[in-house]
Amino acid sequence: MAARRKDNPDLFADTALDPIESATGYGNPSSQLQKPESFNAPLAEKPTGAASKKKAGFYISVDVLRRFTLKFHELKLAGVDIDNKSTLLELALSFALDDMDKGQDSHVLQRLTGL
Repeated sequence: MAARRKDNPDLFADTALDPIESATGYGNPSSQLQKPESFNAPLAEKPTGAASKKKAGFYISVDVLRRFTLKFHELKLAGVDIDNKSTLLELALSFALDDMDKGQDSHVLQRLTGL
C-alpha cells in the first residue's frame, strides 16, 4: 500500500492561520504593533545557549570560504571538540574583534589600512 500524501495547509485560505501573525507572534497584524514587554528587559540579562544566538548573513570570498571549510574539517579529523562551523566562526570573529581592540598594534587593522 502506498504511503498517504501529506496535505499542506493553504496559507491563504480564510480559515488558515495568518502567516504574518504566525511569524511575528502578534495577535492582530493589521493593527498598530506594540513592543512586547521583553523589549524593555535590562540588557545585562543575557539569555544562555542557542537562545542568545541569531542568524547572520555576510558575503565572503569563495577562497576564504574554502579555507574556512577546509580548516573546519581538518580540526574535526584531528579530534578537536568543535560542534559546528558556527562555533568556529564565532571564535575566529571574537579573536579578530579582540585584535582590533589593540588599536595600532592590531594585525587586522594593519591589513585593513594597508600599513
